[in-house]
Amino acid sequence: MPAGNVQTTTNLSSSIRTKYASKYLEAAQFARLYDRLATPVGKQGVEQASFLGNAIQVNFLSDMPPGTSTLSQLQDVTPTVLGEATASISPTSRWGLLQWAEAIELMAYTNYGETRFKVLGKNQAESVDLLAQAQALQGGRIQRAVARTSLDAGTAAHRLTDTVISIVDAKMQTLKCPAYIEGNRGMWLAIMHPYVFHDLRLGGNIQSVAVYQKPEIALNFELGQVGGFKLLSSAWAKTFWGGGAANGTAIEDTLNGSVAALAKTIVVTSGASMAQGQSYLIGTHETGDTHYETNERVECISVSGTTIGIAGEGANGGLRFAHASGEAVSNDDSVFPVVFGGPYSLAKLYDESIGEYGEIVGPRKGGSLDQFGHVGWKYYGNYGRWVESWILRGEFASSLEA
Repeated sequence: MPAGNVQTTTNLSSSIRTKYASKYLEAAQFARLYDRLATPVGKQGVEQASFLGNAIQVNFLSDMPPGTSTLSQLQDVTPTVLGEATASISPTSRWGLLQWAEAIELMAYTNYGETRFKVLGKNQAESVDLLAQAQALQGGRIQRAVARTSLDAGTAAHRLTDTVISIVDAKMQTLKCPAYIEGNRGMWLAIMHPYVFHDLRLGGNIQSVAVYQKPEIALNFELGQVGGFKLLSSAWAKTFWGGGAANGTAIEDTLNGSVAALAKTIVVTSGASMAQGQSYLIGTHETGDTHYETNERVECISVSGTTIGIAGEGANGGLRFAHASGEAVSNDDSVFPVVFGGPYSLAKLYDESIGEYGEIVGPRKGGSLDQFGHVGWKYYGNYGRWVESWILRGEFASSLEA
């Protein structure tokens, strides 16, 4: 029996939490993508919302028309009356929670204590960024060659090119979209998936520059700017998997039974025409402004009747999410949205007492004998489009699926 006071994990619980909290924050900052287009509304707006269901309203005044009349020597001038418009953001909330048995901490060989904070941080970042993503991708300004369900990977005119960038650049300038200031020239962001970044990099005039002047564009993927846009290529960018035109050898199947996250096989209803090397949407076709966050794409690695072996984005190479029986399994062409915007394209609000990255709650024990532990996060806030002319969504097919 040791003499005197003993330092234990119990009386150092705050220090242990602080250590792991940094892991949470690292992960919470990692996955943010569409948040880059947002500027906080400020403390006054947050207090106005009170996070009790009240929307924050912002007023906008019109510009004065240019002066085109001469001053009269006989009559007084007519003053201009400014017009007024309003927009609003309604606050909401999000949360995530983990719970475990005490035996996990007594027997687990994995670093569960640290890992759970990283998982929570990533979950918080992705959950909150989905709020920003939904606002960025549901505006009324759209640049595309044809309707989303007709975008065809085999049609060059349906892909992202430098010509499209020029069109959008002109639109952003015309509608006075605020820009990031870099030197003497304002710049905007173009957020896209690597599939459309490929088409932009290897098409049109950019390909000529790569061949004759700067091969790094083609060989090292060193294309960071076109026109007035800084290009942000990320696999975290939203994709409407299976949202475009039907494949030449169309597969429109469904799951025959529910399937759990991390599963490496699925069972489909038909299995007709499925083959190794194909890619499929699992989820719900996104043909409009309704987003399905658990949609995912998998690659077929084996076919045995209606049992399909798959490789996906899950931690073990299987499914990332669980799926219900009857969900679509389809090889329709995908649609890749590109968001064009600046620092004021989105507005964000969050409760300052909880924070921009949410608040960790726990770890704490529960149960009659403290035999369970739980830790989670909570967040109060939201995003909104205040000025529709300050953001634009492009929708494109990709040659990589042709």
